[in-house]
Amino acid sequence: MSLLASLIQASTRFQQAMDQRQPAATGNADTQPKAAEKPPEPAGTPGDDRFTPSGRSIDNAELKTRALTLGEYKQTVAQDLSFVRETLRHKLAEYNLHPATSVNVSKGENGTIQVDGSMTDNLKEKIGQDLNNNKGFQEAFSRLSVTEPTLDFMDNALKLNQAYGVNNSLLDSMVSENQQFNGLQDLVTRYDNLKRSASEQPIQAANSQRYAFNLNARA
Repeated sequence: MSLLASLIQASTRFQQAMDQRQPAATGNADTQPKAAEKPPEPAGTPGDDRFTPSGRSIDNAELKTRALTLGEYKQTVAQDLSFVRETLRHKLAEYNLHPATSVNVSKGENGTIQVDGSMTDNLKEKIGQDLNNNKGFQEAFSRLSVTEPTLDFMDNALKLNQAYGVNNSLLDSMVSENQQFNGLQDLVTRYDNLKRSASEQPIQAANSQRYAFNLNARA
């Protein structure tokens, strides 16, 4: 037999032997028990990178109050505050009163502006008449009488929420989920309506207090 024929014959025998061993090996693998598959970890477990615990949950009410543009509201109110403050300072100068003279301005039951402070009754009456004749002052003061208390309430409620996580149910109920309806005047109207309809004693007491603007209150 030639060398080439011998190599071909040996190769054929080797291939036949391998074909006979392969089914046996496959059968053994099928009969062996498979290792138990590890169940997938649910979302939120320590091994899941898709979720990171972030402390207490935030509900929709808190989310909508956080979206309030408090800085813009303060700028709007600041314009009226500045006008009222400067008008009163000019009145002190006009009547030769010390710039640090204490002045208290409020509205009486009949809606007219009343002046009180560290001055004679005669000067109180004169300055009061001047302010009642000043249409710009009357309009600015009327706006302040509703916007400033509302803004103060919102500011305090949001500070408590941020510092201690305390939600204010009155603030939550007056804020709309649609930020387009959370303009300052919208909030002022809702705050006033809620105070009128509320039955809680603390809110009634706050509602009964008349608004007053104080200039040089610590003088």
